[in-house]
Amino acid sequence: MLANLWSLGGVALIVVATLGIGLWGSRSARTTDFSAARKPVREERNAAAISGEYLSAASFLGVAGLIVKDGVDALWYPIGFAAGYLALMLFVVAPMRRSGAYTMPDFVEARLNSLNLRSLSTVVVVVIGWLYLVPQLQAAGMTLAAVIGFRYEAGILVVALIVHISVVSGALRAVTLVQAFQYWVKLFAITLPAFALLVVFLVSGQRQALDEPTTPFFQQDTAVRVETDVTLRVSEPVWLTSSEEAGQEGAVYLQPGEYPVRAGNELRFPAGAAVPVVTGSVPDNASWLRPEQEGLPGVLETYSVLIATFLGTMGLPHVLARFYANPSGSGARRTALYVLGMLGAFYLFPTIFGLLSRLYVPQLLVTGRTDAAVLLLPNAMLGTWVGGVLAAITAAGAFAAFLSTSSGLVMSLAGVLSSRDVLWGRSMRFRAAAVLSCAVPVVLALAVHDDDIAHSVGLAFAMAASTFCPVLILGIWWRGLTAAGAACGMLTGGSLVLVAALASRFVGPHGVWGELLGQPALITVPLAFAVTYLVSVATRSRVPGGVSRLMLRLHAPDRLGFVDSRPVAEQTPRQGRHER
Repeated sequence: MLANLWSLGGVALIVVATLGIGLWGSRSARTTDFSAARKPVREERNAAAISGEYLSAASFLGVAGLIVKDGVDALWYPIGFAAGYLALMLFVVAPMRRSGAYTMPDFVEARLNSLNLRSLSTVVVVVIGWLYLVPQLQAAGMTLAAVIGFRYEAGILVVALIVHISVVSGALRAVTLVQAFQYWVKLFAITLPAFALLVVFLVSGQRQALDEPTTPFFQQDTAVRVETDVTLRVSEPVWLTSSEEAGQEGAVYLQPGEYPVRAGNELRFPAGAAVPVVTGSVPDNASWLRPEQEGLPGVLETYSVLIATFLGTMGLPHVLARFYANPSGSGARRTALYVLGMLGAFYLFPTIFGLLSRLYVPQLLVTGRTDAAVLLLPNAMLGTWVGGVLAAITAAGAFAAFLSTSSGLVMSLAGVLSSRDVLWGRSMRFRAAAVLSCAVPVVLALAVHDDDIAHSVGLAFAMAASTFCPVLILGIWWRGLTAAGAACGMLTGGSLVLVAALASRFVGPHGVWGELLGQPALITVPLAFAVTYLVSVATRSRVPGGVSRLMLRLHAPDRLGFVDSRPVAEQTPRQGRHER
């Protein structure tokens, strides 16, 4: 109970601090600051703000959870999350900033002179934003359930309400200040506990090594309550006490094999018992430390994850807009370099949590809820008030992770939905748009609560990589792109990702097709590029006029003065921009 109070205090503190800093900073902010910085922002501060908004629940909780379950294969996720900014720095941010476009719809209209394509890209922005919000709400429900005892559904609704209040109250007008603050909160909340717990591990004389060819074992008598139906894979014989096992209660002896366990069942394991794991997890520690144990399906999944994360970052709706705060293309590129360093520093520490959690919270392998590893590890290693304080710090960091990302996304989506690009010339009130921005992801999060957070985020990255990445890369570096090619490419890539997501609900996660349906970027991204290119070649007569002048503006050095430095609010829309 005391540990829960510490964690509740940490969560409450981060919420109050975020709203307080936002309201204090908004005293000098204008209404237009919802969309763009009022004046250019220093590169270091802008990089901290971008990192704060980008480091979502998948980074703070999901990476460690995947490492606990999948081992070293999961390290490709943080590599891809960080490397996405390398692709941004090399190919996109400087030309995008020189174009004067603030959002992806702005860019496609300026580059291809098509209002219909602008509307289509706006719809895709909304879809990507909703897909990216779902894992944030999943993390919120799981966090409040783990540290406070809320029901998963109640946690989602509480956080959705907090996010909605932070958006409509005006606390995010000073968005750069708020997001930069939350980056440093998250970095502190992951580094201090990681260092402290690593020291405890080194001086504790832990009996079990992570490279032994045996399964993890329970270090003390442990009761595990299964919240959802699971199938356990038993590698070593184990005695346990079950509240209900195959219609019988009491002591049960399980031979190696697979056993279904229904939701609501409580399993009690004695100290020293081998840990059964949910199917899909790596059972023994030696295999857990070796990469690519699944053969061809594992290799395909790895490449698909890398393609989605490396190319999907540039298509996230809340990423590109932040670079408009830089005064020049070279400044935007330096900001991306700083972000790459900040993300690299952060991603060192979820790995430590994943390694230690394999030893100290092995019960998560039984339930499959490994995303809670970061939250539960401090109290598992240190049962004293010190563990409670560290747990409160990690809970505050987790809350900051999904609060910052969710608030930024809801604000971005509400701005899009309240424009005239989605509802065919009609506008929606900002507050009503904010409600819609939250409501749809809440429904989706309640429906898919069994998915891993990092895997859910991977779907949003796959959608972004399969829709906006081909348009950005070809639009910036190839004169021959046409509006028809861009539209066909976005529709092809986006439709295939959605079909794969739906099909994966009916096809198991095993085998080649199961892996590709769960993470389809390996197929959808090349197809989207191919369709975009081929349709553009077939419609080469419809290449917009003035493309050479625009390409010069995108690629000319900043010192020649072609960059458009006017704030978005001061740019004059072209005649007929919202006519249908």
